[in-house]
Amino acid sequence: MTHQTFLDGIRPFQDKIFRFAKRLLLSSDEAEDVSQDILMKLWQQRNTMETIKNWEAYAMTLTKNLCYDRLKAKSSDNISLSHITYQAENEISLQKQVEARDLLEQVKNIINGLSEQQRMIMQLRDIEQYEFEEIEKITGIKEATIRVILSRARKTIRESLRGELTTKIEQTRVY
Repeated sequence: MTHQTFLDGIRPFQDKIFRFAKRLLLSSDEAEDVSQDILMKLWQQRNTMETIKNWEAYAMTLTKNLCYDRLKAKSSDNISLSHITYQAENEISLQKQVEARDLLEQVKNIINGLSEQQRMIMQLRDIEQYEFEEIEKITGIKEATIRVILSRARKTIRESLRGELTTKIEQTRVY
């Protein structure tokens, strides 16, 4: 395999590798290291790449496994979802900006409370827009199970937000 053929095969999903690693590791520097490691592994395996049907799924699986290895090495008990930022446009009022930031912070906190598996599935499906079949190849989890995990994660977020909204409404009532 030539260098150019390799680059042409990897380039379309190179950014996805970085974003996925960043979402799992919560650090741009670590995600960059993992991305480079994955590209090196793929380059070292370039002569056997013809046997792999889906390079992207293979690369994402390698990324997931390497990220998990790094997280296990850290033995960090407090893994949180990467920082979600929101930039309000100028025409939105200050009050709406504050409300939007509060809501985003609430969603971030709820997502942080999800299991690592739920966060990973949400990342792949809702953010990276992978199809269920692709997620199955990447994670090794059956499609039906992926759908259940995703449904439960979304339900948890929805119910938590509903509960917090109800609490806020009750607190603002004047008796």
